[in-house]
Amino acid sequence: MFENTSPNIHDFATTTNFYNLTYSEVTAYLLQNGHSKFVTTQLFNWIYKKNERNHTLWSNISKNLKSQLTNHFSFAIPEIITTQISKDGTVKFLFKMCDQEVVEGVLIKFPDRLTLCVSTQVGCAMGCNFCYTGTQGFKRNLSTAEIVGQYLSADLWLKNFNQNNQNNQNNQSNLEKITNVVYMGQGEPLNNFLNVKKATLNLMEPEGLAIGQRKITLSTSGMVPQIMKLDEFPSINIAISLHSARNSVRDVLMPINKIYDLERLFEAIKTIPLKAHRRITYEYLLIDGLNNTLLDIEALCKLIPRETSKINIIPFNEYPNSKFKCPSESNIRWFSDELGKRNFTSTIRLSKGADILAACGQLRSQMQSGTSD
Repeated sequence: MFENTSPNIHDFATTTNFYNLTYSEVTAYLLQNGHSKFVTTQLFNWIYKKNERNHTLWSNISKNLKSQLTNHFSFAIPEIITTQISKDGTVKFLFKMCDQEVVEGVLIKFPDRLTLCVSTQVGCAMGCNFCYTGTQGFKRNLSTAEIVGQYLSADLWLKNFNQNNQNNQNNQSNLEKITNVVYMGQGEPLNNFLNVKKATLNLMEPEGLAIGQRKITLSTSGMVPQIMKLDEFPSINIAISLHSARNSVRDVLMPINKIYDLERLFEAIKTIPLKAHRRITYEYLLIDGLNNTLLDIEALCKLIPRETSKINIIPFNEYPNSKFKCPSESNIRWFSDELGKRNFTSTIRLSKGADILAACGQLRSQMQSGTSD
């Protein structure tokens, strides 16, 4: 169930970032300061719907409240310090936080949607052997404001990009508006449970960004205790980074499997509340010579329930000094076809942004001597 938070005025220090607060927390603050709760809707319209942080333009907000807000809160969002655009239109951002730490995010264009992949931690502690992020270690969790702020910063960049290209009628690079958000950037989202939960509430808030629950996806490597708490989380799409249905292989790929093996993981998955016609997505990174055989297909068929599952086949994206290789196109297609013959729903994820190291498993924030990868 959702938490019913009623913060006290003294909980808000002058350094509090406004984007750390949910709609209900902002309402509580306003009521405690003698303002109408209706003002929350007005504020969210300016701050989220219009992405306008210049309080002098908030025409329907009183001078007194503007003064209170600017004295009590920061409205800072992550700064985009580098932008790379792939030949396929994928955009990779390097976001800088107030403490100078940096993370990467990716804007991915599909025919029917524009998806922003956000990070939830600076680095990652999971140490997955196929992931470039894992090579940089873990530094800290991102705050709710820093997670939501990636969306707001990317949204501002997108508006400027579109405005600069609007006069070119033949320009096919116009990216329109962000429609989907995936927690698939740097970090393990469920290891930052509360901040990711609050960020999700802010992304979904009807009076704010109003992103639908079916358009937000959280990917986890298999944090069993937190998976069993997902009944406390907003009802969004859940993806499991599986990558093998055999413990011996998954142990090689993901150290977490030595703590929460496949048996424990799938017992926890059974507790995830699924709405009607919803499925769990199982991400399967296909690696040549490791998990792309008939034995692996048979293990998947024994482990995964067909009716509530979807398998997302991800051809391995190579990065500098990676020890794994991508299978051939024929092997990738064969693997998918064999799952289809066994009545499994599967898709092959098209690699996006590989030429700028923006594809799945390739994110690794670096900022040394004024450069980034």
